[in-house]
Amino acid sequence: MAGMTSGERGSPRAGGGYGPRVTGPRAGGYDAVTRDDRGAAGRRVPAGGRCAVDREEAAAATARRGATRAGGAGRCPLRVLLTGGTGLIGRAVVRALLERGDEVVCVTRDRKRALSRLPRPVAIVAADPTLPGDWQAAVADSDGVVNLAGEPILAGRWTRARKRRIRESRLLATRHVAGAVAAAERPRVLVSASAVGYYGDGGREPLYEERGPGRGFLGRLAHEWEGAALPAESAGKRVVRLRIGVVLSRDGGALPRLLLPYRLFLGGPLGNPRAYFPWIHVHDLVRAILFCLDRDDLAGPVNAVAPDPPTQREFAAALGRVLGRPAVLPVPAPLLRIVLGEMSETVLDSLRVVPKALRARGFGFEFRDLETALRHLVG
Repeated sequence: MAGMTSGERGSPRAGGGYGPRVTGPRAGGYDAVTRDDRGAAGRRVPAGGRCAVDREEAAAATARRGATRAGGAGRCPLRVLLTGGTGLIGRAVVRALLERGDEVVCVTRDRKRALSRLPRPVAIVAADPTLPGDWQAAVADSDGVVNLAGEPILAGRWTRARKRRIRESRLLATRHVAGAVAAAERPRVLVSASAVGYYGDGGREPLYEERGPGRGFLGRLAHEWEGAALPAESAGKRVVRLRIGVVLSRDGGALPRLLLPYRLFLGGPLGNPRAYFPWIHVHDLVRAILFCLDRDDLAGPVNAVAPDPPTQREFAAALGRVLGRPAVLPVPAPLLRIVLGEMSETVLDSLRVVPKALRARGFGFEFRDLETALRHLVG
């Protein structure tokens, strides 16, 4: 509510593919990281001073990798700054950027957590992106920025205090990141996370990027969240507002929560079995983020979901087949509203979201079939 092999870099492939190819159901990469513990990955920001990041180590590692990227051999690697880099998506993006030879800077409130979770070499800036500060100098010294900061949506019931944290963590971080991008000369692109909850319940209607925002907490939140990135766009920067669907990963997020009832032989559709379920494999999401960084002709809202979303009934049936479990016990919508409260909209809204912008630019999904994706992740 993945996996990558290290032998192939993030360059375009025949047939519209992009990024490293997954070669098997448990191919290494995202969930098997080898850390090189020689040398520090970054430096703490001195109080009152300019952000201190270890660029020499990152640059040396980039040279060792001899990476190539979209556009062919000999291109200059990017220097990419991330917020939210220690989260589920951020960690995978960091690994993919390093695999293709880019330098990576991670702004994080918890330096120790970043050092334990992120592969080397990553330059770490210890700072809170919801507050303005010296960390914004690192934005000015980057070619591109990926903004993934935000309190987890599904970490607990939506009390008034949690909703405030969810909202402020996104809006404040995005506002400060976008302001720094707008004020600097060097950054040329900001890829800023949003969510498909932007659309609200759409029933059976296909939801393309030009559709307006919906009602409910998530619709209002995503609309404000995207609006916080617009100062960078007004300053002439390329801004991608990435509306992310339900990310399927074996390492966290929605999938582990969905597996438990099936393993207890209690699986089935959630709420309305005809409601659409907009999902994306974490591998394809990471590839889409890199694609958005690279494509100068891609800006504005971009739906990051697999093509042809299934209904809740179809999703339940596919997961049941993969696990060898029945999927015949639906969870009624009224029960979900009682148990989850307002957060039930993350499950009950029907979101037939279509990745129109990505497909129009030739992005090729490696996991467009749900059952194939599930077998790769849990089979």
